[in-house]
Amino acid sequence: MSGIRLTDAQRRDLITGHKTLRDRLTSDPELKSIIINTFLQGSYKRSTAVRPLNDKRADADVIVVTNLDKSKLTPEQAIAKFIPFVDKYYKGKYRIQGRSIGIELSYVDLDIVITSAPSVVDTDLLKSASVNTSLSLEDFNSTYDWKLIKAWAEPVSGRMMSLSEAAKKEPEWKMEPLWIPDRDAKKWVETHPLEQIRWTRDKNKNTNTHYINVVKALKWWRILKVTDIKHPKGYPVEHMIGNNCPDGVTSVADGVCLSLEAIVKNYALHRAVGTKPSLQDRGVPEHDVWKRVSVEEFKKFYDHVRTYAKIAREAINAKTLKEQVEKWREIFGEKFPKYDGDENESVSGVKSGQSMGLGLSPGFSKREEVTKPEPGRFA
Repeated sequence: MSGIRLTDAQRRDLITGHKTLRDRLTSDPELKSIIINTFLQGSYKRSTAVRPLNDKRADADVIVVTNLDKSKLTPEQAIAKFIPFVDKYYKGKYRIQGRSIGIELSYVDLDIVITSAPSVVDTDLLKSASVNTSLSLEDFNSTYDWKLIKAWAEPVSGRMMSLSEAAKKEPEWKMEPLWIPDRDAKKWVETHPLEQIRWTRDKNKNTNTHYINVVKALKWWRILKVTDIKHPKGYPVEHMIGNNCPDGVTSVADGVCLSLEAIVKNYALHRAVGTKPSLQDRGVPEHDVWKRVSVEEFKKFYDHVRTYAKIAREAINAKTLKEQVEKWREIFGEKFPKYDGDENESVSGVKSGQSMGLGLSPGFSKREEVTKPEPGRFA
């Protein structure tokens, strides 16, 4: 996991990039009157981002909540209000996309996602610390959770506080989706990034904090091994994993294997009859997350999953550590540590916390990177 997570340098670059962008947006004299708040969304916020491959840069999505009236402005007109801003700060480095403004810097990619708040009631909630925080799900632990409540406050730097008993019992807000200008569809459409974050938090709890690392592992596999199709990628892959990763998994290895096997089982009929599944978005069930995936792409993706599900099961059932490691390396490539120990060393003879490439257990070749212990171990 330490080999595929964002590096400390990449995390610092993302923090610098998104904080600078958010500060500029909220202080811009032409925009500050229409901006209610900004907050992070996407895989970085959900702690499901993986290290970019080759020359690609890490990326972060910044939601800009505005008081723009979607009944009076077309998507083009809404986005046009931000053109002077990006011309001022990011001239020559931005592009207008279907639903956002993409910014390409030398060290990070950023997306400005313009939205309209659905109601005056939600406006106050959207200004709260629980929405505004830059911390990702992985920055929290069981003693101080992230909740969409008024009593939530940013934890003090250097120490992790505990939620009060009253805060633990306080029900979370059920906010309406935001509205986003879709240039291609020429209309405003609903989006609910906060519900995606909340859903991911709850799924991670229900899987003994392994879920976000299961997603990272399988996203890495998708980038590394599934190279013959454009879609699905990114969030659509994450969404399917979320629908199929069983609650209660006991390790990342367990979650990877069971998720792949569940995908094979649950979509076998689609593959057999030549259709593709429809996956409902969190918070906006009318939206199909897999809308852009063609039937042919689904069939190829499914076939890859079926192939690697068998390999994952062989890794789980391997008798020797050497065989187990070799199987995981078939799935995850060179980032999974080599095994240079006794060819006959049994899996049962290795303690849980030492196997699967965590730490420097006997028989594993030494790595140059320092492992940062985090929730959700591989085994």
